[in-house]
Amino acid sequence: MNGAQDLGGMMGFGPVVPEPVKPLFHAAWEPRAFALTLAMGATGEWTIDMARFARESLPPPVYLTSSYYQIWLAGLERLLAERDLVSPDEIAAGKSLVDSRPVKRVLAADAVADTLARGGPSEREAVAPARFNVGDRVRAKTMNPTGHTRIPRYCRGHVGTIEAVHGVHVFPDTNAAGTGENPDWLYGVAFEGREIWGEEAAADVSLRIDLWEPYLDPA
Repeated sequence: MNGAQDLGGMMGFGPVVPEPVKPLFHAAWEPRAFALTLAMGATGEWTIDMARFARESLPPPVYLTSSYYQIWLAGLERLLAERDLVSPDEIAAGKSLVDSRPVKRVLAADAVADTLARGGPSEREAVAPARFNVGDRVRAKTMNPTGHTRIPRYCRGHVGTIEAVHGVHVFPDTNAAGTGENPDWLYGVAFEGREIWGEEAAADVSLRIDLWEPYLDPA
């Protein structure tokens, strides 16, 4: 969707200021929010793309005034409420008030390290040949989906060059909607900065975006 998270090239938000020494967490509650999100993701109640969509579809005033882990926590609360795993009273109280329904799986403490090491691979077997090859010129489709998508708004309609073919991966748009993984080819596409942002962009600026085949047309 065209949400508040899709900021590339938008004016009025100031420059990105990297931290010289970036800590893993900025507050004592953040590692707990991180752990809760991972533990609940491991239950299989939703997919990683559903989790991303829950965060990215927060109202813009909430998203833009929240820290990184505040967004994660708000997204988790939404996912839990949508699946009747918590009630508004429990979220307000910050604790369980009644017994919750069973979940599909439980991530035990002694399995955390191995589970995180395995990750969640998204690569799948190809069922059709790739439509594009390295060096092909492609145009990112102009599209305005109402659900989850991984094509940034700022590259839509613009022309780039295939620099890498990453194989076949779970298609996030349908995976977030619960309509199946529908694996498709994923490409690394290079765009010139001036193609994206016009002649006022610096001549030496370029960017690389990983885009699924359904997002692309031949140029």
